[in-house]
Amino acid sequence: MKNLFLLLLCSIGFYSLAQKIELKVVTDSSQIFKGEVAGIPVTMQLHYRGIVDCSQYQHFVDGWYFYDKYQKKISLTGIYDYGNLYLYNFGNKQKQSSKILGEKITSPQWIEKADSIAKTLNPKESFIFKNDRSNKEVQGKFILGNKAQSASLFTKNNMIYRFNNYLILPNNKKINTYDFIDSYGGNELVSYVSDQSGNRILLYFEHTSNFNACGMCGASEGEKGYRVLYFTSDWNYKKHEDFLTESCINNIYDTVVTKTKDSKVLKFAIKKTTTSPAYTLVVDRNNASVTKSK
Repeated sequence: MKNLFLLLLCSIGFYSLAQKIELKVVTDSSQIFKGEVAGIPVTMQLHYRGIVDCSQYQHFVDGWYFYDKYQKKISLTGIYDYGNLYLYNFGNKQKQSSKILGEKITSPQWIEKADSIAKTLNPKESFIFKNDRSNKEVQGKFILGNKAQSASLFTKNNMIYRFNNYLILPNNKKINTYDFIDSYGGNELVSYVSDQSGNRILLYFEHTSNFNACGMCGASEGEKGYRVLYFTSDWNYKKHEDFLTESCINNIYDTVVTKTKDSKVLKFAIKKTTTSPAYTLVVDRNNASVTKSK
């Protein structure tokens, strides 16, 4: 009986270690939102239609909304501006007016005047949502003619274009790095380990330095490095640590990579910058760990 119990424990332990971790990359170019207009349930779908000028966070959108009770789609077009949404329905002139609106809005300066420009085209209906991440919902207003009513979307994040990196974990768990690390994506799964301290996942990341191509480091693909994600023994997320090997934003360049006796262990010599002293990173892919030292 004792031997059978030990065999069972070993089998469970082996199964736990054998469970596969996966990373799936999914780029969203549209979102469906649930919300309300004057307390009446509505559903809205918006599609990304390309950036206005330089910033990924300022782009055109098209889509529709309907009142859940009737489910008759009403066309929308407009602008996503760093969390602010300006959406319009022009009735029978939707296609024509949408084109004119897009032709007039060509820079951040014109985005600031988006609502004024849209009003010259006589929209039948408008949604204006303002970015305020302190709220649990995105709040705004719905305008029909000269009458304004309250409107809300049941989300804290109304960004349309998203770089999702889904980690598929044991125990039927799934997390999205977009939600708790950053919105840039660009992660690759390197390795994962379970030991007495819990579970770890090692990711390599490489992404653009700035979504605003006209801003600092906007033309650079220079954010590169490794990150370690820490979990409890039953795969509840605890925290993560980032280790840069190249960065336009932090002036990290000309990193020297040294191979060690173990091909799974890499050593990075990071040179001194204007903001930080020189340091060394040892990336152990066998152990899903990164050690930083002077």
